[in-house]
Amino acid sequence: MKPLLGQVAIVAGARAARGIACMLGESGATVYCSGRSTREHPCTTGFYAGRPETIDETAEMVSRYGGVGIAVRTDHLEADEVERLVERVRHEQGRLDLLVNDISEGEEHQWIPFWKLDLEKGFRMLRNALHSHIVTARYAAPLMVERGSGLIVEIGDGDALYYRSTLFYDLIKVSVARFAYAMAEELHRHGVAALAVTPGFMRTEWMLDHFGVTESNWREAGTKDPAILNSESPYFVGRAVAALAADPKLMEKSGGLYSSWNLAKEYGFRDVDGTQPDMGGYFMEHSEWFRPNTRVRWSITTR
Repeated sequence: MKPLLGQVAIVAGARAARGIACMLGESGATVYCSGRSTREHPCTTGFYAGRPETIDETAEMVSRYGGVGIAVRTDHLEADEVERLVERVRHEQGRLDLLVNDISEGEEHQWIPFWKLDLEKGFRMLRNALHSHIVTARYAAPLMVERGSGLIVEIGDGDALYYRSTLFYDLIKVSVARFAYAMAEELHRHGVAALAVTPGFMRTEWMLDHFGVTESNWREAGTKDPAILNSESPYFVGRAVAALAADPKLMEKSGGLYSSWNLAKEYGFRDVDGTQPDMGGYFMEHSEWFRPNTRVRWSITTR
């Protein structure tokens, strides 16, 4: 069963968001995998410098999962490049059903007090992870508005207003959720939904390398960090996005902030290994971030 067969998606930041792109392919979608890292132009700067993952590889994986993957090198900070990407989708497909904004800040955060932070580095991260999302949505939304349907998904981190330990990381992740809410307000009368989704502790390629494990033996990293035992593969949040995109009552969720673990319980999907991780439950039990009398909690709710 391919509930997204015939639908067209753009996954912006598809080198890192390959789990989302692949699961959209699993559901039958045609997925334009955009970003700057290609085989001919690999990442050479910032946090991901030297990483082997590329949008070309992601597009090939989408096709192996049963969809149609198309790699398009795009700098999402450059409005003319984003406009060309959307016009290509218009010309080749005549429609756009889904935009996933998962472009990251691209640099390593400094986990120190805000008055000691490198401001220029912080401002670059804000530009990379916020301006790029705004530029991309600005050019993608009209193609959805014309059809009177579609979905924009902002990928963030965290489903409440607890502090995310360092200023710029906190500002970025809270802001993308707010951006989804703002878009939902304006898009609602046009039949287009916008919402934010947070994954849990993801076992990305970088994370596996960081712990010195692979996807086959990742549980061994639990001796270093027990939280990883409640982690999810990058495909888990991908199945969350695919489930949302296929929901006939999607507009009821527009404007909301959702987690992969709660969406899994609602829609009944599982990770590719058959498990159903619940990072929120783990945090509620083990993390001071979620203890009720120590942090202000605020969730963006659906209308």
